[in-house]
Amino acid sequence: MRTALLLVAITALIDAAAVPATANPDDLFMIKNITDPYIQGLGKWLVTEHTKMGGNDGLEFQKVLSGEYQIRNGVSYRLVIVAMRPGGSHGTYKGWLLEEVPSNQNTWKLINFSPLD
Repeated sequence: MRTALLLVAITALIDAAAVPATANPDDLFMIKNITDPYIQGLGKWLVTEHTKMGGNDGLEFQKVLSGEYQIRNGVSYRLVIVAMRPGGSHGTYKGWLLEEVPSNQNTWKLINFSPLD
């Protein structure tokens, strides 16, 4: 059931972007509904995964500000994320993940996570 819901979310995201039939597979498309809970969940996962992989900087996910996606061997998401640092200041980060199909958190791969400021 959960996998089916994720596939529906991906399909809705792709349909909402209205990708032209002549699109280049290297094209990036803006995520139109950045407040979608699925997109926010991807951002939260990126921050959590960054921490698990040794980014012991105490970041806490706040929200996804913007993002792009690319359809190629799954869906590649490039997100701009706000996270709170220890001490209460906020930082902006860019995160990149690959979501393979069928989609679930076991098929998500962190490609990059780095500060923008």
